[in-house]
Amino acid sequence: MHVNRAKPLVLGIETSCDETGIGIVRGRTLLSNTIASSMDEHARYGGVVPEVAARAHLEALEPAIRAALAESEVSLADIDAVAVTSGPGLAGALMVGVGAAKALAVSLGKPLYAVNHLVGHIAADILDAGAPTLEYPTVALLVSGGHTSLLLVRDLTTDVELLGETMDDAAGEAFDKVARLLGLPYPGGPEIDRAAASGDPDAIPFPRGLSRASDMSKHRYDFSFSGLKTAVARWTEQHQAAGEPVPVADVAASFREAVVDVLVTKALAACRDHGVPRLLLGGGVIANRRLRDVALERAAAEGVTVRIPPLALCTDNGAMIAALASELIMSGRPASTLEFGADSTLPVTEIQVAGSA
Repeated sequence: MHVNRAKPLVLGIETSCDETGIGIVRGRTLLSNTIASSMDEHARYGGVVPEVAARAHLEALEPAIRAALAESEVSLADIDAVAVTSGPGLAGALMVGVGAAKALAVSLGKPLYAVNHLVGHIAADILDAGAPTLEYPTVALLVSGGHTSLLLVRDLTTDVELLGETMDDAAGEAFDKVARLLGLPYPGGPEIDRAAASGDPDAIPFPRGLSRASDMSKHRYDFSFSGLKTAVARWTEQHQAAGEPVPVADVAASFREAVVDVLVTKALAACRDHGVPRLLLGGGVIANRRLRDVALERAAAEGVTVRIPPLALCTDNGAMIAALASELIMSGRPASTLEFGADSTLPVTEIQVAGSA
């Protein structure tokens, strides 16, 4: 099975949550980033429903693959390898992508690379043609609807260490829940952002989870947003019970500031502690302008360089999965066997799944 290891042409499939992502890359060059989102179908429920997501992936996969091939001006026969997210994510949603990738790889006689969704978010940075080469080690902060993770990346294909992660709600999940409390539509992130634009971020001193001195020894790099969400609920309930109008803009701005403060503080602490003057931001919540602005401002004051992939590559997408597989191929890693499955709790240290001996 001949594979172009210098500049492999890889088709990546990503179905870990509610976006069906098909990406095609050649080496480190992005050819297509095709995304079909089922977000509108979940909006009526106020959050992602796993069964709805899985069915939407089934319906969207074939049209998305056709669209990506057309945009890239390549055929399935041209593809050197197929890549797919094995985990972490929603089990049913992952199964759809894994099944499709296996069928595609077997029918085409192409190697298959099963990779880690979270490490894929880091690989998205490689596809930024205008950015300098990613240097190692780097600290990576991944913030999305399902994950909030702080990683130490010594090498993208061989050595990713989990420093800390969320103990309860992910940051994106907290945005959705607080938006619901404030009567704002789903998804909550953009709605909180809009409401916060006219609010005072210092109006309400909401708590910063796992930031007290007593938390630092055991949870220095971990996150918790459940207590913050509860604090917002209590504050709004008290105002409503007293017959006072809830200042939605101030609540949104103060909540957002609490989330951003914790994320940036812990990420920069990791940079300091490990002597790494580089911070990479990834995941869909990075679209939050306040988070980007505060990270850039505070990192600059500490001499830390911040890297942010193009925003179109920060949300879940197949291009990042293809990019990670391309890096594995170029570094000489063998393909995965067909023995892997969907792993909803795949640890970030497992960059590639079921690699053959």
